[in-house]
Amino acid sequence: MSVAENLHIIQEKINASCLKAGRKASEVEVIAVTKYVNTQKAKEAVSAGIRHIGENRPEGLIEKYEALKEDGVSFHFIGTLQSRKVKMVLPYADYIHSLDRLSLAKEIEKRAEQPVKCFVQVNVSGEATKHGLSMVETVPFIESLQTFSKIQVVGLMTMAPQTNDESLLRSVFENLKNYSVTLRPKVGPMPRVMNCQWGCPGIIP
Repeated sequence: MSVAENLHIIQEKINASCLKAGRKASEVEVIAVTKYVNTQKAKEAVSAGIRHIGENRPEGLIEKYEALKEDGVSFHFIGTLQSRKVKMVLPYADYIHSLDRLSLAKEIEKRAEQPVKCFVQVNVSGEATKHGLSMVETVPFIESLQTFSKIQVVGLMTMAPQTNDESLLRSVFENLKNYSVTLRPKVGPMPRVMNCQWGCPGIIP
């Protein structure tokens, strides 16, 4: 199956889910995670209509950026980001998906030349093996970033448990969505839209 055919199937699933939920399919952005494929395969994805590329290693991000920087795509750093690697990532990432501690925020603030769009990582499932803030910690953390001029909080991100239990997966995603709604009036005057980004260990075939 080609990348274009695969993407078509994914888009059909999105369309059906959005219709069922009463949402617009145009509100859902697909991020193609290219960490296991070469630049040629990533180019195929872009040619098929992908506009967002995700990488979890600085080296992979740089490689895909150099190959696709003229193609009008946005680049997302989706992995755990060590503070010492911030300077490697910032010139290439339009989004960072794993902001979960003040030390990382300070390093981004120090290194960034312009505001960086960040998702705050929330550990909704409460698993000890997952990174992220608890829901209790999230509001104070976001409030502490109000004086950071180089960090733009655009939403929340969570990683789902590694399970085939669909009801459990849905409950984690629903909890994040509901929490993002309650967060809007609590984070002060920040003119930021709280979007949800859900990481799932499964791969759509």
